[in-house]
Amino acid sequence: MALTFEAEITPGMSPREVVELGKLAEQAGFDRLGISCVALWPDTYQLQTLVAAATHRIRIGSMVTNPYTRHPAVHAAALATLQEVSEGRAFCGLGVGAGLEPFGIHYPRPVRTLRESVSVIQRLLAGETVTFAGDTLRLDQAALLRAPRTRLPMAIGTRSPGVMRLAGELADIALVGARHLTPALVAQYKAWLAEGAARAGRAVADIEIMPRVTLCVSQDEGRAIASVKRFAAHYLTILGDKGPPVAAERRAAIAAALASATGWYFDLARYDPPALLALIDDELARAFAIVGTPAQCAAQLRALLALGFKGVSCNLAAVNRESNYAGLRETIEGAAEVLSLLR
Repeated sequence: MALTFEAEITPGMSPREVVELGKLAEQAGFDRLGISCVALWPDTYQLQTLVAAATHRIRIGSMVTNPYTRHPAVHAAALATLQEVSEGRAFCGLGVGAGLEPFGIHYPRPVRTLRESVSVIQRLLAGETVTFAGDTLRLDQAALLRAPRTRLPMAIGTRSPGVMRLAGELADIALVGARHLTPALVAQYKAWLAEGAARAGRAVADIEIMPRVTLCVSQDEGRAIASVKRFAAHYLTILGDKGPPVAAERRAAIAAALASATGWYFDLARYDPPALLALIDDELARAFAIVGTPAQCAAQLRALLALGFKGVSCNLAAVNRESNYAGLRETIEGAAEVLSLLR
């Protein structure tokens, strides 16, 4: 069985460094590369196009962008450009988005907004002239000057039941963003996806279902685990009772320590309180991330694939080094060994 592996790079570095990491991801054996869309960070579409021009095989897209900060027609135009530059290797990755508060955006009507945005993007990329009057957007005789000659796959990523049903209706690739996956939770996500597919008269088998995981690889197991503890604390707080069982007193202590942290959890300039690092042990870190040496990460990914997946979407986490670039390079170089062990 051919497995598909996707990498995501969060662009907290220079454009040249992102391009170098994109080339390394291709060499490591990843099949798709997503560039994070982070508010006020280097622009995802410009970086995707630069990476496309410097690579030859890997598919490239957003992982994921949102329907709020760009009009769907602007997304479509950017995707058409990416498809041309990459010679047919582009994909579109959409979700509700995150980190949009600096713009005063609080995700109004997320499922409706995504539904209308995906529909408009797909129609424009297909070369249609689109007139659309929806609840969240309008177009009047809009058409791309240079529509792509080949179809772009659509990926939708989410933790939400409503958006997962929407992925069943419209997406080629459904990304399960729950982070902590159990057999019961995987079955629930697949059921939501099947509901949406049935509503659209589609076969679930035609949709590629991939779990979203955080991947941090280093020959130094302890350093890798320390690198993802803040991330684990963040998702433990988000998921609440849907996450792994943690004693109430310990959970409260983790939440209190997390409240004094600063910076985003994928930014090496963040501050992780020592108490937080002490509260998150190796087991809890691994409940939310694929982390450790290449052999350990390969074993964790095998267990995840055994839940019924044919591939994995890996949000690459930087090992704690002198820069995001150095830390991500270490993870990608370790991932090359991981992928060779799995294939």
